[in-house]
Amino acid sequence: MTLYSYFYKPDMKQQFEAILTGSDTSIYGIASRISFDGYDNAYEFKSIDNSLHLIIAQDDDNQWQRIAGTEPFLQVWIDELVKQIV
Repeated sequence: MTLYSYFYKPDMKQQFEAILTGSDTSIYGIASRISFDGYDNAYEFKSIDNSLHLIIAQDDDNQWQRIAGTEPFLQVWIDELVKQIV
């Protein structure tokens, strides 16, 4: 089982400080639970320096997917964010 298959649990965090691994340095920001584009349990990450914006949500198969955000994008950020949510 990968992190992508973790499904939403009611005790998941509403808002928290999060860190993602950038290609050169760590990216610090705030992650918040939001409703977005029909996904009631999406999470939005906004970096403190406004360089990165990422929204992830679970699809119908409970797989975490990137729904929106800035480019460039690293796939590993989904795993990193999900680890901090659960």
